[in-house]
Order: sequence, then structure tokens, then C-alpha cells
Amino acid sequence: MAENGAAQENQVAKHQEVGHKSLLQSDALYQYILETSVYPREPEPMKELRELTAKHPWNLMTTSADEGQFLSMLLKLINAKNTMEIGVYTGYSLLATALALPDDGKILAMDINRENYEIGLPVIQKAGVAHKIDFREGPALPVLDLMIEDKNNHGTYDFIFVDADKDNYINYHKRIIELVKVGGVIGYDNTLWNGSVAAPPDAPMRKYVRYYRDFVLELNKALAADPRIEICMLPVGDGITLCRRIS
Repeated sequence: MAENGAAQENQVAKHQEVGHKSLLQSDALYQYILETSVYPREPEPMKELRELTAKHPWNLMTTSADEGQFLSMLLKLINAKNTMEIGVYTGYSLLATALALPDDGKILAMDINRENYEIGLPVIQKAGVAHKIDFREGPALPVLDLMIEDKNNHGTYDFIFVDADKDNYINYHKRIIELVKVGGVIGYDNTLWNGSVAAPPDAPMRKYVRYYRDFVLELNKALAADPRIEICMLPVGDGITLCRRIS
């Protein structure tokens, strides 16, 4: 029995060290989900971009394949047409969105690094969906502030996905709540932050996990208390919180 316990502890430690996007403690179960549900249905361009991104030194920043599948399904269920993405990286979630939207759908995509976006751009172009994307390089907050100044932008977005600097999530929320329509959805990525949100403050954590943990906790508390939205926190990928604007 002691040997089994030690083996389980080793498996958990290995799982955490690898830094999986999945919060499932069983690697075998996560692999089952990927191989049974995700990979067989993953569009070829998304597979190509996922494999391309895996070679990048910052590959942990990418959206996981199961979350990409979830976003695609969600966008179709809500009939999204006008969307926004804050934080693009190489564009895996952006490509998932572009493929899910109708041909005249639009995505305002913002990231501080065009170089990373251009890694995935040839795949996006080859998939025939680049015309749906309006990419802006630079910080998102000044763009959002300008958009809010024009009342015509208020309540015009069906879906907004945020996967960027965690220390600004609260600042993003204050602005995009005005831009998403009543009945529209905001998705905040990484809201379970490597599982650290439930860990004791003195638990061992990687430096970047510890640094952003308090910002994620602050966001989660604020979303739970915001009467303008309904929320649903899901253990998909590294945690995603869906917010449906109700007022």
C-alpha cells in the first residue's frame, strides 16, 4: 500500500512539474479525453498550428486542444459573429474562433507581440479565415478605452476571450463588460491558475505561478460578486470562467 501511495505522489509531482494545461491529476484520463474526443475531431489547420507551437520555447502559453474544442462548440451554440480576443500568442484559440464563426464573422485580436502571431499566420491564411481577423499589435487597454468613448461600440460583442496579462484581468473586465452585449459571453482563461488558487500561501510554486496567483484570486472574487453577470467556472484547460452579461 505504501508503494502505491508513493507511486501516486510521484505521478502528481511529475504532472505538476510538466505543467500540463489540464487540471486533471490523472495524465491517463486527460490523454483519453484528447485521443477519444479532441484529436479525432481537431481540424487539420488547428493540428498543424498546435504542432508548430509545441516547438516554441513559450509553448505553455498556448490554449490547450480540449479548450480549443470547447471554445469552438461554445461559439457555435451562442451563434457568435462579432468577437474579441485579448492575448493571441501564436493563434490557436484565435484559429478555433475563426473556424467557428460564419464567413462574415469578425474577430478583433490584440497582442503585444506580432512576432508570435506571425508564427501561426500562414496556417490561418491557408485555412482561409484570415479575412475575419483584425489584428492589433500593442497593449489592449488603450484600444479598449478608445472603443468605450464611442457609445456605438457598447454592447456590440457576442463573445470576448481574455488570455493575456493576469495582472490586468480586472482592468480588462471593467472595460469589456461595457462592450459585450446583454446575453453575450466573456471567457477568462487560467482562472484556476495551475491549481494554485486552492493551495496554501506557503505551498511550493513556480515563481510566475506565485507572482500572478493573487491577481487571479482577485479576479475570481470580483467576478463572483459582479451582479451584471452570471458565471460558470470550468476545470477545462487551466480553468476558464464564463461570464454571461445579464444587465
